[in-house]
Order: sequence, then C-alpha cells, then structure tokens
Amino acid sequence: MGNRSRKYLAIGYLSSAVIFFLLLGLLSCKGGETNMNVVKLYSMKDIPAAGWKQLSEKRIYFGHQSVGFNILDGAKEVMQANPQIALRIFETRKAADMTPGVLGHTTVGKNTDPQSKCDDFAGIVNAVGKSADIAVLKFCYVDFTDKTDVNKVFDYYQQTISELKRKYPSTTFVHMTAPLTTIQTGIKARIKEIIGKPVGGYADNIKRNQFNEKLKKTYEGKEPIFDLAGIESTYPDGTRAFFKTTTGACPFLVPEYTMDGGHLNAKGQRFIAEQFLIMLASLGS
Repeated sequence: MGNRSRKYLAIGYLSSAVIFFLLLGLLSCKGGETNMNVVKLYSMKDIPAAGWKQLSEKRIYFGHQSVGFNILDGAKEVMQANPQIALRIFETRKAADMTPGVLGHTTVGKNTDPQSKCDDFAGIVNAVGKSADIAVLKFCYVDFTDKTDVNKVFDYYQQTISELKRKYPSTTFVHMTAPLTTIQTGIKARIKEIIGKPVGGYADNIKRNQFNEKLKKTYEGKEPIFDLAGIESTYPDGTRAFFKTTTGACPFLVPEYTMDGGHLNAKGQRFIAEQFLIMLASLGS
C-alpha cells in the first residue's frame, strides 16, 4: 500500500471515530433528572370543590406579554372542561372591573425592557389598588439575553414588588419565573459544543435561569411562586429538559410544548394553564 493510500485510510478511520463520538455525545445529551430538581406537578383533582369555589370569588390581576396570552388561552380551555372554575377572563386596567370572579389582565411595558414592565405593572396595581386579591407579573423570554445584567433586573423587580406589598398588604403578590426557549439540537449543535462555539439558546437560557434561581432563593418558602420555567422544562413523565454547563445543569423549554421555540402550542398552553390555575386555587387553602 502506498503512502497516499495509507494517508487516506487514516483519514477515513479518523472521520469514523469523530462521527462515532459525536453520535455518542448526542445520545448522552437527553435531559433527565440528573442534576436537576424534580418539579412537583399537581392534578386538578388535588384541589377540592371548596378550593375552586374560593378561587371563583377572587379578584386577580395578571400583567404579561405574549406567553401570558398563551397561558390564558389554555386557562379558558381548561375551564371549559372544568365548569367548577368560574372565572371571567378579560383585559382591563380599571379598578371598577375587578369584581369577584374576575381574572383581569393586560400586557405590560415593552418587550426586551424588563424595567418598563415593572413600572407599568406598578402603575396598574396602583390604579387597581385594593381591588385585587392576587397580582402576578410575568416577564418574557426576550427580556433576558446573554447581555442581560441579571442582578440589575432582579434588584429592580424586588424593589418594585416590595413597595407594592407595603402599599397593598392585603394583596397576595405571586412571583413567576421567567419563561424559557428551546435550544439548538442535532449534530451541528454538538459540533459547536465540542469546538467551543455558541450553541443556539444556551446563553440566553443561562441568563433566564440565573434570574429564576435568584427569585426562588429569595422567595421560596416565604411567598408564593409559580415556577413557569420549571414546568416548561418538565416532560409529562416528570423528567427534565436541560443542558450541561460548567456550573451545572440549565433547563430549557420542552420542544413538544412550543410552536416556534418560545411561544406555547395547544399542548403547552393547557399543560401550563392547569398548573397555573391549581397554584391560584391553592393560595386560599
């Protein structure tokens, strides 16, 4: 065998070895429970009839953007199948509309500007005043990118909520983790990971996770939290969708819950909405 033939044969062996290890790496990337806390999922049956009746008498305000509309669309579908949940859902910024049995909502602020969302949310809560029994602010996934100063965003959020709690002590403020997106997958993503190039969705989800961890560390066990990110990254069988980083594991949105990598499809809407309604109903128990 000539030198040139030996060279080509060696390259062939090398290419086969590279492909083998890339495929092996792809197989080992599937999310599971390793290094990730299990998110407790509840059933509609976990809430007694008295709990749903009590929720149907609450006055709830929800400030959000597009994923919020997804959740509310899911809530309407869930309520059609569960008539014991008698909430009226509609957009409003008026205190007069906040009567018992209303889940009033609006978009707040501008996407990519979380401070504007805090300010707008505070303004609406000030307008609604004591008419809201429960108030919830949700950021969007586009509010967090690889350039986001997470500490700055969280500090402003915390200051906003603290001031509102001081002014409206009878209102229950629910903290909600920031939603996630899917990540780039497949052999191209694995190659990027091996050669040190950014994989689509990694950096932004890491920032979202940093914010979410700060929020949970600050409020968990003290004030109500709806872990939207935790539920979005949990498969129906309870396993988690995550990728590994140098500091641990980072969750991402389960692909089967989304239509475009960020917004929720019909399955995702209903799955998230059930958990959201269950959480709201549990506040009075």
